[in-house]
Amino acid sequence: MTLPLHNGEQLNRAKIPQQNVAEFRQQVIARVREGARVAALFGLPGNGSVPMLAVLANGVSGKLELVGTEISGEYPALTPDVPQVHLFERELAEQCGVIPKGHPWLKPVRFVKSLRPGHDTWGRAANEQPLVGVTNFYRVEGDEVHEVAVGPVHAGVIEPGHFRFQCHGEDVLHLEISLGYQHRGVERALLGGPNKRTIHYMETLAGDTTVGHATAYCQAIEALAGCKPPARAQVLRGVALELERLANHTGDLGALAGDVGYLPTQSFCGRLRGDFLNMTALVCGSRFGRGLVRPGGVVFDVDEARIGQLRERLEQALRDVTSAVNLLWNTSSVRGRLERTGVLTTETAREIGLVGVVARACGLERDARQEFPSGIYQFVQIPVSTYHTGDAFARAYVRWLEIQRSVAFVREQLNALPAGPVRAKVGPLANNATVVTMVEGWRGEICHAALTDATGRFAHYKVVDPSFHNWFGLALALRNQQISDFPLCNKSFNLSYCGHDL
Repeated sequence: MTLPLHNGEQLNRAKIPQQNVAEFRQQVIARVREGARVAALFGLPGNGSVPMLAVLANGVSGKLELVGTEISGEYPALTPDVPQVHLFERELAEQCGVIPKGHPWLKPVRFVKSLRPGHDTWGRAANEQPLVGVTNFYRVEGDEVHEVAVGPVHAGVIEPGHFRFQCHGEDVLHLEISLGYQHRGVERALLGGPNKRTIHYMETLAGDTTVGHATAYCQAIEALAGCKPPARAQVLRGVALELERLANHTGDLGALAGDVGYLPTQSFCGRLRGDFLNMTALVCGSRFGRGLVRPGGVVFDVDEARIGQLRERLEQALRDVTSAVNLLWNTSSVRGRLERTGVLTTETAREIGLVGVVARACGLERDARQEFPSGIYQFVQIPVSTYHTGDAFARAYVRWLEIQRSVAFVREQLNALPAGPVRAKVGPLANNATVVTMVEGWRGEICHAALTDATGRFAHYKVVDPSFHNWFGLALALRNQQISDFPLCNKSFNLSYCGHDL
């Protein structure tokens, strides 16, 4: 039995069904086979056995489902039956010291010391700090098979990440991605909150997704405090979220153009990304939206003069982006480079639990704005943009479709912005409660799960950035591709290192 709840619905922790491990496994496996996906799977570290909680997302019913169990030492791994949890189970082993028996490739996720005192899954002493980057890698043996290692240090301004290719000539047989080099311990720092620092942790979980993560956090706080933000604030949050999407999608299309050597679109979109960022700055003074979204609503309002400026800038940016991006679709050499590069099938995307743009480019209609709407999206729907080919072209084209629909949404909201205040008072958080919030960030589904203790402070806070779901998709997209396709495939995914590493 699982407990259904809506996105952002508060409930008492005691209501979460607790099952033995066998029943827990059966429930998760059955729900996934019925079409749900695992939005989060995590343990609550302690000195004894480890409570474990699964958050299942059912897009058809529009509801989330919770189910819990308790692990002592080891349990039969879910990964062989539900491949999409493979990284969650590795994280559980690393953080909580429990062993998923039968996991096909159990190894560190972030090279962190176990959060469970006295327990370490990787065979180290209980007080020993892991060596970052030191781990086993999969190897393909055979004549003329060679290994290419890239990173963790890269050229330019980019976070660390290690990519190890097993190649035969130019063909990639297997790519293994190792991250976790910049683990900041954000989830551990959130315990005992919220406090003055908490919102700043949220805004910098993944710097290009400031509005997305801040919104998910604020919705969790509001649910736990029984606070309902004003309508005007909900609209402004939606506008900021879509401006964040517009800036990043535009920048990505420019970067993809650069990766195939098409400089006109690269140059135009590099500037136009800045135009969308500057619209966010016009609202709150920060190009990345920092300081805008706060529990209870938003901090900054917009007057008629500023709304007029936003309208004017939005229409000009759309005209310029349309001209720049249409050059891609009308240039056969660009299309030829994008098409059939880094292909993922719909079934593979479903099986490994992809979300966001990458999933929609494989034909999956996964969009939290439609499936689990919150805020303004409960009243105004944005059509889900999909494509069917699952290649780099599809990932680029879905971005273009979403640009057009996000502009239409922002235009509509600015033309009908409701009057009233932009922030409501937030009271104390409920004791011994839990809430799960989901927001469709520009990369995809953002999931935050908060559990409070008897004093209304955070006993546990779990963050799942969309990149956590999608990095393995990039590894699979490189199979049977030429190694020279990696930069293009990597940019077509454009995943976050820090959103994964936390």
